[in-house]
Amino acid sequence: MIGKNATKGAILGGTCINVGCVPSKRLITVSAFVAENRKGRFSGADYRQGKLDYAKVVAEKDQLVNELRDEKYKNVLKNLENVTYINETGSFADKNVIKAGATEVGAKNILIATGAKASVPAIKGIEKAKYLTNEEALSLKKLPDSLIVVGGRALGLEFAQLFASFGVKVTLLQRSPKIIPNWEPEVSEYLARYLTEDGIRIVTNATPVSISTGNTLKEITAQVDGRETTFEANEVLFATGRSANIESLNLNAAGVQLNERNFVKVDRKLKTTSNNIYAAGDVTGEPMLETLAAKEGNVATSNIFEKAGREININEVPSAIFTYPEAAMVGLTEEQVIKRGVRCSCSPVKFELVAKAAITGDTRGVIKIVIDNKTKKIIGVHILAPHAADLIHEGVLAVKFGLTIDDIIDTVHIFPTLSEGFKLAAQSFYNDLHNLSCCTE
Repeated sequence: MIGKNATKGAILGGTCINVGCVPSKRLITVSAFVAENRKGRFSGADYRQGKLDYAKVVAEKDQLVNELRDEKYKNVLKNLENVTYINETGSFADKNVIKAGATEVGAKNILIATGAKASVPAIKGIEKAKYLTNEEALSLKKLPDSLIVVGGRALGLEFAQLFASFGVKVTLLQRSPKIIPNWEPEVSEYLARYLTEDGIRIVTNATPVSISTGNTLKEITAQVDGRETTFEANEVLFATGRSANIESLNLNAAGVQLNERNFVKVDRKLKTTSNNIYAAGDVTGEPMLETLAAKEGNVATSNIFEKAGREININEVPSAIFTYPEAAMVGLTEEQVIKRGVRCSCSPVKFELVAKAAITGDTRGVIKIVIDNKTKKIIGVHILAPHAADLIHEGVLAVKFGLTIDDIIDTVHIFPTLSEGFKLAAQSFYNDLHNLSCCTE
């Protein structure tokens, strides 16, 4: 195992534990708590605002990361049998030999799992500009007064709301006509509304063309609906995608080709264009999910050593956005189904119709199930709601195992729960939910 990480700030454990999921979700959790206190959802409760010590919040985040890195990576690596770990950057000498510092390692089979890093657009002034990516943003010891976030997909939305909840004035620039353009339009529309209510200024159809750094403020000029507009803030955060960590690999020596987006090209069995070399995780491109990377590594090694012929079905893989409320999805969108020539039915249901949402005092959100109109099989589930990332897994099983809306309706759900919303969404294909009492079969 040759494991020196190419991503700045990411040591043993890679992106997720160091500069990805773990630290960002810790800060998101704290920011959601702060925002909840500020909103005062229940009029009978006394919400007293304490003082926010952001430097201490970051220090606690760093402590958590260090503890989990030791527990889940250093200690696990130490106890793995037959594994030699070399803390160097690897480079192909040929398809069977890797150079790792002064050492050469030969192997019949090789797995590339070098991950990805933040990608920043090559706009005018970017070489001299001082800007943030997710890595630097997670390490700020002091909150800026204002922030421009460039990018309106998962990463950009999470950071925009995180900082806005801490009191930072946030402007978000998104190139497309809507945020998260590849998600269901209902999810995008409602989430944009909620983020705006949280004080975030969202500017769509905005394409950055230049950036400059002044004494105290940074400026971004963008084409907005065809007209140049300048935005100012103390900090600028780019959340504009990721690129593969491949620069040092010398892939040509191994006959490994890249796809059209410059990620390692693999087939559904995770094999590259070189027969003995496989690749897994973010280095292969979207979707970039820690759990998917782990599954891909498992599938690849099974195919290498057991000739298992296993494949990855992306349609069965859920994804989530950890805003509040959260967004989660699995399977196909309505638009994708129609493009495939399948007659589908879709039934968006607002969470205001879910009793548990009313009980908790937070009725924000919508759930949309996409089904094959002929078979009633569930082929897509899309949720915007508190804890949507937890709620989506019933939908994952439905999509994976070809369940129908009738299967869901026939399943007893606990009342009152937010997960009951999935059953209500299935029932909505047959009934007007406004005319149903609680727990009606």
